[in-house]
Amino acid sequence: MVAVIGDIHGCFYTLEQLYKKIEKSYPGISVYSVGDLVDRGNHSYEVVKFIIENNIQFAPGNHDYMFLHFFKDPSSVFARSWFFNGNETTLESYEKHQEEMFVHLEYIKNAKLYYNLKDCFICHAGISIQYEKYLPADFRNNLDMLDPFIVNDIKTDRGIMWTRDPLLNLGKLQIVGHTKQQDITLIEDSHALYLDTGACVGNKLSAVIVHESNIIETIEEKTHLNDII
Repeated sequence: MVAVIGDIHGCFYTLEQLYKKIEKSYPGISVYSVGDLVDRGNHSYEVVKFIIENNIQFAPGNHDYMFLHFFKDPSSVFARSWFFNGNETTLESYEKHQEEMFVHLEYIKNAKLYYNLKDCFICHAGISIQYEKYLPADFRNNLDMLDPFIVNDIKTDRGIMWTRDPLLNLGKLQIVGHTKQQDITLIEDSHALYLDTGACVGNKLSAVIVHESNIIETIEEKTHLNDII
């Protein structure tokens, strides 16, 4: 059994309270996030610090990689895109924490792009259905076959950090963020669960408790206004 949190986007106080709810109901449970820890909300530094301190595993999102590449590979498409995607609040939150910022960037760099767990498959934007034509019929028996596609397409519109395509049915629950929904949304055909419920635009931060592809419970926290105002 695992807990998975949706896109956080600098909403530290909202995250803190949601995490307390998870811990109260499921003490000691392994907690994951679908990424997009930074940008838009006011407290990106505090979010990443909290993620590290509480050993929350995360699959980095496109915003996390834009932040990373801005400092590590400034000519890349990720770095260039950051100017148009809410970077101001992230830069402000790290203004007095520059040494820690580079520690956080290394943490993002070393994060796994996806988690293929017994309970579910976790990544940021999802595995596009476009890959189905390149895979053998029995690929669901060995999802490691996806790895070359994930790595090679990391910068493309159909890649694991960017895709808006319908998602590939992996034979287990695929939990993603990236595409905002008003509420947690399950697409039955692709067995995909969308977990970005717009914390950074004043809606809520959501989490789901999952056991072997079954949704046990959903947990939500309304966005705290000091995260976005």
